[in-house]
Amino acid sequence: MTFVERAGLWIEDRKAATREAERRIKAAELSVVRLAFADQHGVLRGKTLTVGEIDAALKNGVGFTTTMLLKDTSHRTVFPVWQPGGGFGMKELEGAADVIMLPDPTTFRVLPWAPHSGWMLCDIYFTDGRPMPLCTRHICRNALQTLGERGYDFVAGLEVEFHLFKLEKAKLGVADSGQPGEPPDVSLLNQGYQYLTEQRYDEMDPILEILRTNLVDLGLPLRSIEVEFGPSQVEFTFRTGIGLAPADAMVLFRSATKQVAQRHGYHATFMCRPKLANVMSSGWHLHQSLTDRKSHTNIFMDGREPLSAAGMHYMAGLLAHARGAAAFSTPTLNGYKRYRPFSLAPDRATWGRDNRGVMVRVLGGPGDPATHLENRVGEPAANPYLYVASQILSGLDGLDRKLDPGPSADTPYDAKAPSLPRSLAESLAALGEDKALRAGFGDFFVDYYLKLKQAEIDRFNLDVSDWEQREYFSLF
Repeated sequence: MTFVERAGLWIEDRKAATREAERRIKAAELSVVRLAFADQHGVLRGKTLTVGEIDAALKNGVGFTTTMLLKDTSHRTVFPVWQPGGGFGMKELEGAADVIMLPDPTTFRVLPWAPHSGWMLCDIYFTDGRPMPLCTRHICRNALQTLGERGYDFVAGLEVEFHLFKLEKAKLGVADSGQPGEPPDVSLLNQGYQYLTEQRYDEMDPILEILRTNLVDLGLPLRSIEVEFGPSQVEFTFRTGIGLAPADAMVLFRSATKQVAQRHGYHATFMCRPKLANVMSSGWHLHQSLTDRKSHTNIFMDGREPLSAAGMHYMAGLLAHARGAAAFSTPTLNGYKRYRPFSLAPDRATWGRDNRGVMVRVLGGPGDPATHLENRVGEPAANPYLYVASQILSGLDGLDRKLDPGPSADTPYDAKAPSLPRSLAESLAALGEDKALRAGFGDFFVDYYLKLKQAEIDRFNLDVSDWEQREYFSLF
């Protein structure tokens, strides 16, 4: 019996998707297929198999070490895997044991920048067929299932800012290696502060057109390409998708963009605020609404009001859990440097109609089937599965408790509202105390995530910064 049969996954839809993936592999005369899973940080990891091994992988998966799920952003393993329970009370983590990454055949694509290569996203399972509780794609799927049980589908569109630089020096010397290694030297593609100007877009068009072609050929629902406010900063937006599709699109978009840029002598970064002169912070605005599963109507739309009662309750949930959910929407130390007043980014949990200073912006209007919420809180480095799950779970709590979001904030940077966390440590503390998010993600995952990110903070606090050197080296 194969792994997919033992796990109860060998259903007709999967069989059909598997046959179609195998047909496309053969038709494209591929030589390899990349199998990738999104780790706890939303970074794609995996293995590349020759095509002769793919049939077995689709049926039985491919093993990899559990330590891949226990690493911080420097790739350091932060849990003592040689201790009983792997240092976290789970016997399956002991001794860097294996788990299984199982390809999802519905995600199959041919990589246009590497046309000999196929690509599939994977889900993670224990070797006995149980879903691995640290798999963030499983976590998002569970949140979507909970939403589906209430009769709703999640609809989301992506609006992603990032920086695109010319790569000057890759820093590949032996002395440049480390955990992490030295960042590359880069130069600007434009001087910036020329928001949406056509001249600046044309300066960047050669690489933007290469990116556009590859993303469209990959099947991603690209909608627009814009020159953003800061130097060498751009924004890509994507049409709405349902369920897991927007999160899958985001991990593939980031990975594809970095790979294509690197192949053409550029460096793309989704880091929120790079340490470069005159730089602007980048955000990830998540546009979202819910549709009724039976009627397929947008439950946020109202005939008379800008937002329905259900939409108001859902939005109130986003605001009520904003501080704890920030650990997922803004999971890096760097991302909190974006939360500042008068910056086109939020600094507190507020809402308003078409106001770019609030955290949640209401878009649409009475009778508009496109009525939705734009949460402006996220950074582009967020794990998409955790970001989306945090939105669903926060919004559901608002719906369940019929929460009231309060009045709109016409002057968002003066509004009396809870401040967003000023640091990753502050957001982790809020997450640890958030009962609804703990219930939705599960205590096991929340405690794991808190320990994982705290290790990142501890490592940061041991490092001597440029600020400290300037401040104290001559003075004392």
